[in-house]
Amino acid sequence: MRRKDTEKHRRILDAAVRVFARKGFFRARISEIAREAEVADGTVYLYFKNKDDLLISIFEEKMRDFIAGVRTAMKERPDARFRLLCLIERHLAAFQADPDLAAVFQVELRRSGRFMKDYSKDALKEYLDLIGEVVEQGRREGSFRGDFPAGLARGLIFGTLDEVVSAWVLSGRRSDLTGQGEYIADLLLRGIRREDPSREGP
Repeated sequence: MRRKDTEKHRRILDAAVRVFARKGFFRARISEIAREAEVADGTVYLYFKNKDDLLISIFEEKMRDFIAGVRTAMKERPDARFRLLCLIERHLAAFQADPDLAAVFQVELRRSGRFMKDYSKDALKEYLDLIGEVVEQGRREGSFRGDFPAGLARGLIFGTLDEVVSAWVLSGRRSDLTGQGEYIADLLLRGIRREDPSREGP
């Protein structure tokens, strides 16, 4: 698979996001994606094997771009609470800024048998590992509780964000997704943060 023209490669990916979101993965055609990207039909096949390859490439590349952005933003402050809030806010903001991508991630990917059954989902594992790093850091710092499985906390954080974005997509994107970040962070932190042992009362 050639990757000589990175601008054209990106243009085809972005066009596929728009077409998949508008028509659905199964109804979309390579010819429609090519037209949206302003390239010949055959050009798409120089970069991607088929529609499934395009869909998985969207997931991998968009996720890795997102993860890189989150890691950069987290450098502003080192503490785990800030890093968790940063991750939550950027997760929501990324999808609100690109509703078509949200539709592809939350709906169309889950309709792909290859993605759900056969694909290794390395990019998703990388994101879950990043969440796990934040949880483990908070436990080491003493700001997060240490009496629960770290994997459970990781799954709870990702699952909450995933469900919120899915509900936003399915509701027609009527609410302000980014405005919910602070509330989600507060609810999650109330569950995993370690209480100040000097505080009196229940």
